[in-house]
Amino acid sequence: MHDDRTLVEARLRRVLDERIRPAVYPESVPLEVAVWHAPGEPVPVAEGLAADAEPITVGSRWGAPWGTSWFRVTGTVPEAWAGRTVEAILDLGFDENMPGFQCEGLVYRPDGTPVKGLNPRNQWVRIGAPVQGGEEVRLHVEAASNPVVMDYRPFTPTPLGDLETAGSDPQYTLARMDLAVLDETVWHLVTDLEVLGELMAELPVDSPRRWEILRAVERALDAVDLQDVGGTAERARSRLTDVLAAPAVPSAHRISAVGHAHIDSAWLWPLRETVRKVARTAANMTALLDDEPDFVFAMSQAQQWAWVKEHRPEVWARVKKAVAEGRFVPAGGMWVESDTNMPGSEAMARQFVHGKRFFLDEFGVENDEAWLPDTFGFAAGLPQIIKAAGSRYLLTQKISWSRTNRFPHHTFRWEGIDGTRIFTHFPPVDTYNCSMRGAEIAHAVRNFKDKGAARHSLAPTGWGDGGGGTTREMVAKAARLRDLEGSATVTWETPSAFFAKAEAENPEPPVWVGELYLELHRATLTSQAGTKQGNRRSEHLLREAELWAATAAVRTGFPYPYADLDRIWKTVLLHQFHDILPGSSIAWVHREARATYARVADELGGIIDAAQRALAGEGSVPLFFNAAPHTRSGVPAGGARLAEVSGRTTRAERPDGGHVLDNGLLRVGVDARGLVDSALDLAAGRETIAPGRTGNLLQLHQDLPNMWDAWDVDEFYRNTVTDLTDADEVTPGDDGVTVRIVRTFGASRVTQVLSLPPGEKRLVVDTEVDWHETEKFLKLAFPLDLHTDRYASETQFGHFFRPTHTNTSWEAAKFEACNHRFVHLQEPDWGVAVVNDGTYGHDVTRAVRGDGGTTTTVRVSLLRAPRFPDPETDQGVHRFRHALVPGASIGDAVREGWRVNLPERRLHGAGEVAPLVTVDRDSVVVTAVKLADDGSGDVVVRFHEAHGARAHATLTAGFPVAGVEVTDLLERPLADTAPPTVDDGRITVRLRPFELTTLRLKRA
Repeated sequence: MHDDRTLVEARLRRVLDERIRPAVYPESVPLEVAVWHAPGEPVPVAEGLAADAEPITVGSRWGAPWGTSWFRVTGTVPEAWAGRTVEAILDLGFDENMPGFQCEGLVYRPDGTPVKGLNPRNQWVRIGAPVQGGEEVRLHVEAASNPVVMDYRPFTPTPLGDLETAGSDPQYTLARMDLAVLDETVWHLVTDLEVLGELMAELPVDSPRRWEILRAVERALDAVDLQDVGGTAERARSRLTDVLAAPAVPSAHRISAVGHAHIDSAWLWPLRETVRKVARTAANMTALLDDEPDFVFAMSQAQQWAWVKEHRPEVWARVKKAVAEGRFVPAGGMWVESDTNMPGSEAMARQFVHGKRFFLDEFGVENDEAWLPDTFGFAAGLPQIIKAAGSRYLLTQKISWSRTNRFPHHTFRWEGIDGTRIFTHFPPVDTYNCSMRGAEIAHAVRNFKDKGAARHSLAPTGWGDGGGGTTREMVAKAARLRDLEGSATVTWETPSAFFAKAEAENPEPPVWVGELYLELHRATLTSQAGTKQGNRRSEHLLREAELWAATAAVRTGFPYPYADLDRIWKTVLLHQFHDILPGSSIAWVHREARATYARVADELGGIIDAAQRALAGEGSVPLFFNAAPHTRSGVPAGGARLAEVSGRTTRAERPDGGHVLDNGLLRVGVDARGLVDSALDLAAGRETIAPGRTGNLLQLHQDLPNMWDAWDVDEFYRNTVTDLTDADEVTPGDDGVTVRIVRTFGASRVTQVLSLPPGEKRLVVDTEVDWHETEKFLKLAFPLDLHTDRYASETQFGHFFRPTHTNTSWEAAKFEACNHRFVHLQEPDWGVAVVNDGTYGHDVTRAVRGDGGTTTTVRVSLLRAPRFPDPETDQGVHRFRHALVPGASIGDAVREGWRVNLPERRLHGAGEVAPLVTVDRDSVVVTAVKLADDGSGDVVVRFHEAHGARAHATLTAGFPVAGVEVTDLLERPLADTAPPTVDDGRITVRLRPFELTTLRLKRA
């Protein structure tokens, strides 16, 4: 037989595009359209429905950036259409290649009942099937003219990312507003041909199945009368029956499809628009569930569910009904799909506490899985947090974006820093926006790395990022792929059903130990410094507010602010979403975030002050309140008393114009340029700074990544660097014992103050940057005379190690990494810590000197200046605090990290305040002291082993204890864990390295 394969395939493409798809709607009549443009922010539904609308015609421009327009469409179904299926086609000006990234709408009936959402791949509204002739049609569309921030030339700087700079030019052209007859037979023919054509293209050319499909398609095309597609569609479909009925081979890969709409809680749109995106998607998905009995939809992020409940009660009613039927599934058990690298220990725990509790309270549903398809890498402390929340599984696909190394597994157990292992799945379809295309399904099969050991994978199916969800076309394709020869089988399933099957068939999968590092988007650890500092400050203020409010409640009857703390926690957790905290959202988002963090700080400051005043009482005794988990200046952790200050600091001038700071523990030399050329640990006789090098060195790099400006820093940024060594001023500070340095570069100015606190072995570096650079990267470097092949970075509930060398491509790819409050480098008998109060990104490199010694350089990432999506990223004044701690053990690093983030609070009172709880081992760090969320008055204490060693400690309660329980993060007793004994308020605990424990103490 002659090879006519390409001829038939080309014929299929053209006939589908030019004849069959246009015949899906063979008849149409125009609708009458009127519009009212809301003058400001979105209005309530009732107001939009009642507004006076003006006529508008197809082809007219509409929609200022970020505006809301209410369209009213009216018409009459022609009598000749009686008994047929009729739909309204409402095209607001869509680009079908941008679902979720441009204008969208939510359709309402005149009584305010929501119908469904509109987006570029979902423009229809069912009027009737069958319809009555002469039926009057009246619909309202709340349309959002969200501008296209990331267009076909992505990463181009644009003012459209903020309402304040976006202008008022109309963004869209009204394209089509019609009533149309839907020919369902033709619609099904389109789906048949698409599924077979896409499957055919993925099969080997010499495969018999490919040729069998080709001939069936050819026969179907022969059966189509191109001048009467509707009249011949059924005949054409009959030619495809046999090839569509051929069952999959028994060994076929099995895909669990989960209806999905990954909705970024903010990204290229502000938070207020996400509220509406979620409502549109939820309306769409509940409507689709009504039409498709096999379909299952899962939605994560409890915050988004809460928005629907608060803002769209009519949609919420439909969602609740679908949840009760088990088909609209709460997923993930987190408040938002957060970043997991930067949130602190308690914040990461509270993501699960608030997320899981919302689903339990609203639906009685508890999630087994953490659902984080788009998060930019996963910290090594996360597995035990997932387990401590009562969950068992993790799903993500983002690691497939790594640029250097391909991850070796799709299903595996991920082991965290304490040894906890979590069953983890990476969908081999490599997208969280699967649309059931044949290429996607075939890629999942070819890509799956666990063949032979496992046969199941998951496919999150539906348009995401900006929402939209699954379409009826995807459901129709999945139905044909349920059991089709040549393809993987596809079945709609819940996430829990998938994980149960996957774990049962592969109970002992491979193990991956340590962080799941994304070899991409490394700059998200630095972009939008103000957002990151707001997060860090909020986390520590929440710790203080809970600690002092709980202490005051037990001691004085102070009213514990349950509702306020719950609300503030949820606000902070929302802003840890993986495009807010990482700094990859538009200017509007970060402008609002800065204002929100300021309000949070004010409110928490008020709670802290009120609680401390209740504890202090009336008096003139100077009190120092210590919120850190270690004794400080003689003040116990969680207590207050007169601080003990020992030692003094001196400053002397050097002949070269530099200065020497000395406090008896540390002697620091500062040269005439304001650079640290010596930091001598006097007790150890050990120099910290590498020979011939200087610390406190600011370095400026050119920084234009190949793409993803706010997200990425590419390794070639290191090829060019400017050392900022010129100083405008190097003078004594106002107190006479500090050194003040001023530098100018480009359009920016840096002011630093170097200080040695009396009695403390640490050099504090306070840096203020008035930043006005673009596409630059600012680092602060400390070259250390220290030889080590690894260093420790703090993460949630502990720390973990990264190499200082680049032996392998995996190590080389980690040229920018995350830490929380400290990094620590150690030779066997001496170490150095660098601690911070609000930065996350850093790098560590090593070089061997001519004298044979090793210089290990720690560089802290301070600021970047990308121009997309926020063209004014980080412009303005920023303040940072870092400290260099020579001679530090890992315990010193832990303690100093807490110290720099919890500055002292002083006020006068009647006398000493005893801690509510104490622990007798520094290695056991208390991260939370609070009252139980259920309002019982029980005291909850969460702590972990922080040094990486076993610990035997005694926790002592400063109040009568009637009983104690070991609980999960949701403060529920652990059934398989015996409660510790209580002896006169003393509780003995034994902890493995980095083990996390939560105790619930019942007050007597």
